[in-house]
Amino acid sequence: MSVITTIEELRVLAQKRVPRMFYDYADSGSWTESTYRANESDFQKIKLRQRVAVNMENRSTTSTMIGQQVAMPVAIAPTGLTGMQHADGEILAARAAKKFGIPFTLSTMSICSIEDVSKGTDGHPFWFQLYVMRDRDFIERLIERARAANCSALVITLDLQILGQRHKDLKNGLSAPPKLTIANLINIASKPRWALGMLGTSRREFGNIVGHVKGVENMGSLSAWTAQQFDPRLNWGDVEWIKKRWGGKIILKGIQDVEDARLAVESGADAMIVSNHGGRQLDGAQSSIEALPAIVDAVGSKIEVHMDGGIRSGQDVLKAWALGARGTMIGRAMVYGLGAMGEAGVTKALQILHKELDITMAFCGHTDIQTVHKSILLVFQLYFNYLIMGLNEMNL
Repeated sequence: MSVITTIEELRVLAQKRVPRMFYDYADSGSWTESTYRANESDFQKIKLRQRVAVNMENRSTTSTMIGQQVAMPVAIAPTGLTGMQHADGEILAARAAKKFGIPFTLSTMSICSIEDVSKGTDGHPFWFQLYVMRDRDFIERLIERARAANCSALVITLDLQILGQRHKDLKNGLSAPPKLTIANLINIASKPRWALGMLGTSRREFGNIVGHVKGVENMGSLSAWTAQQFDPRLNWGDVEWIKKRWGGKIILKGIQDVEDARLAVESGADAMIVSNHGGRQLDGAQSSIEALPAIVDAVGSKIEVHMDGGIRSGQDVLKAWALGARGTMIGRAMVYGLGAMGEAGVTKALQILHKELDITMAFCGHTDIQTVHKSILLVFQLYFNYLIMGLNEMNL
């Protein structure tokens, strides 16, 4: 295998090794996928200022996210069906995050259960992402299970009251485990590494749901239950209800609008994540990095702001930090690594991001990420210079 140096190379390898329906689930957006693409491409519009003759020794990317020490301001985002990208995928990703020193977030719609991940990481704390569903008894049990598993934060996803239409999932007939159609069997036969891994694990269904909801004991009953469970009535009162029952750190995911950001502050949450669900919900919405500055300006002094969506390099992490995000989340970058090489692939993805972040920070004239601010971004520096020139002319 050639030396892997970028997240894109992991993506290409994952595409070769993961069955089409599961690769497409991770690497697609809703409708025209314009927001999905903008999440990534809008980072490229932000240019960096290079500085020289600066001492670059003793660099540090360490920070904190909701009070937790992290090796870099990155957490693994909650991604559904991660255990279908690679056998026992959530456990492997959580182990890689633990070893690297960053938070891992488990999705409600994971293949490995809360208990599986806790056992697989020797009880190491992780974050748990909660979808708000109509079945409030189930939600309460999930919260108790997360507490028992030593989860250190609850991430409430606010932007999935209804599902955005993802054309590829419909065309592929997405399910977990996959339906044994002729087309799927032919595709899986071309992925022997993946197939052997799946034969070696018993975790092939939604571990947080099957066996934990009355009447849901198999995939047929699960499909019927899930179709009516995402709650379109979700409101800020529900957030308060969950907050009281959890009693610990709360992170709100899916904020894209300044007005919603202010409501998130009023809710008493510990942090919010600027996110459009990876471009998988409202197609035509702003990219996350485009939405970030206005939200930081409005509430950044009152709540910890994180950002999710489109991060494919350490430079993207640095740009988000410079725009005011005190943390970032990676979903697809992790999934590509996992699908490509399992736990080692997730570790490789984190190493790539960290090295790019570290070196880019140095090129921008900083040795500690805590000193990095908007001045490293060329567009803001140009705006500042023009502003000063205008003021000088007015004084004349």
